[in-house]
Amino acid sequence: MLQVVWFKRDLRIADHAPLAEAARQGPVLPLYIAEPGYWALPDTSARQWSVFRDGLLDLHKALARLGQPLVIRQGEVVELLRRLNARHGIAHLWSHEETGNGWTFARDRAVGAFCREAGIPWTELPQFGVVRRLKSRDHWSKAFEAFMRQPCAVPPRRLPALEGIDPGPVPEAADLGLADDPCPGRQPGGRQSALVLLDSFFAGRGRRYTVEMSSPLAGERSCSRLSVHLATGSISLRETLQRALGERAALARLPRELRPIELRSVDSLIARLHWHCHFIQKLESQPELEFRSQHRLHEAGRRPTAPDHPHLLAWAEGRTGFPFLDACMRALAATGWLNFRMRAMVQAFASYHLALDWASTGLHLARSFTDYEPGIHWPQVQMQSGQTGINTPRIYNPVKQGLDQDPDGLFTRKWVPELAHVPLALLQEPWRMDAVQQAASGCRLGQDYPVRIVDHEIAAREARARLTELRRMEGYGGEARRVYQRHGSRKRHPSDARAMEVASRPAKPEAGPARPSDQFDLDL
Repeated sequence: MLQVVWFKRDLRIADHAPLAEAARQGPVLPLYIAEPGYWALPDTSARQWSVFRDGLLDLHKALARLGQPLVIRQGEVVELLRRLNARHGIAHLWSHEETGNGWTFARDRAVGAFCREAGIPWTELPQFGVVRRLKSRDHWSKAFEAFMRQPCAVPPRRLPALEGIDPGPVPEAADLGLADDPCPGRQPGGRQSALVLLDSFFAGRGRRYTVEMSSPLAGERSCSRLSVHLATGSISLRETLQRALGERAALARLPRELRPIELRSVDSLIARLHWHCHFIQKLESQPELEFRSQHRLHEAGRRPTAPDHPHLLAWAEGRTGFPFLDACMRALAATGWLNFRMRAMVQAFASYHLALDWASTGLHLARSFTDYEPGIHWPQVQMQSGQTGINTPRIYNPVKQGLDQDPDGLFTRKWVPELAHVPLALLQEPWRMDAVQQAASGCRLGQDYPVRIVDHEIAAREARARLTELRRMEGYGGEARRVYQRHGSRKRHPSDARAMEVASRPAKPEAGPARPSDQFDLDL
């Protein structure tokens, strides 16, 4: 009889409580199941699998060093567990709790039913500070902090090798039926890459983190870039947070001139690690947020966007005629990553200026991000689309963002080479060029580069008018209170008075960086 440890989004042996507990009980079979049904979903992609594959290769090596390599199978989980039980006997199934998408939620329910039918105990342990069956947000932060203070789980020293069980190969993307998905600049996955990033951040790479995180160019280096590793679980949130707290304490003992990184950079990272779980808790507490708006009046007013809608296609392909926004979308396609502020901008532009349904644009972004984490992604998509009723709507001006975040035009010219010779003063507003200027710069609008698909100032005014009308509807404030009670941060708002204040405001135009109480960066 075997102790089966089912790895999912936790591709590591360090701080892996299910593995540590299972090893105390008997022979362990470490198992990962590549599920074709999951990888056929509209929010998954080959670039995501490539990152998972990197993590699986590192995990396979780590477990092999302990004596028993990772066993990899491809197929449907319940059927594979049924076969494994019939052939070898499962004494106990162990795993981490998972806050995934609707598909994984249904799959876990099916696994639970199978285990009850077969008489197999299934123990799911928390992976980070998300609380299952949370009754109230009032004391969530205390629960989060208590979990993070616990010592990291220590991996077993050795695992007895299991005879007669072939480890199996790590599938390629094509083996799972995934379409070709070129992402030449994608970030590598795997634990070793995570540890290198963590070390380099505290050694000085994150020195200008708070200053450069909003820049799509500088942020590529200055951000911690740990999000892909937290999403696949090649490093745990708890070990990352404990490392950050330890580094901060050590830095505080040094004279400022000897510190390789500023204290405020470490503090900012610590805050974002806290918000990581804050957002995942939303989806854990309300799984339908993947499909339905948080605020019921927003849900009632939704209009689906057809997959072939010309504005959706132009936005997704980076040909809206807004250079900075197009540069962001093209960079995302090529690298699988954007810094948080740019993620917020591209989603807000799609929802406000183009009036596209957040679910359609959210799916495109989900499969584009190599660090896709459903629990963060869908609450963030809704927040940036103004669907919550408790966050101040932020209607980003794509021209202003380009001028602010790419003042020298380096990022824009890199990803939109059609504009390479457009004067800097006109780079973010090429529609202001006359025929002579277009000819001189070798960029004819409508031929070499698209004409802008909307007038952004008119579109923003119309979006604000729609939001203001909706927020004045009867019952809007009461529904906002309900959303706040379920999902609002108690650290941020000690009572629901603040939620009501925000919910009753008219929508604002962009006036600069959002205040911490209105908007949150997750530039991990």
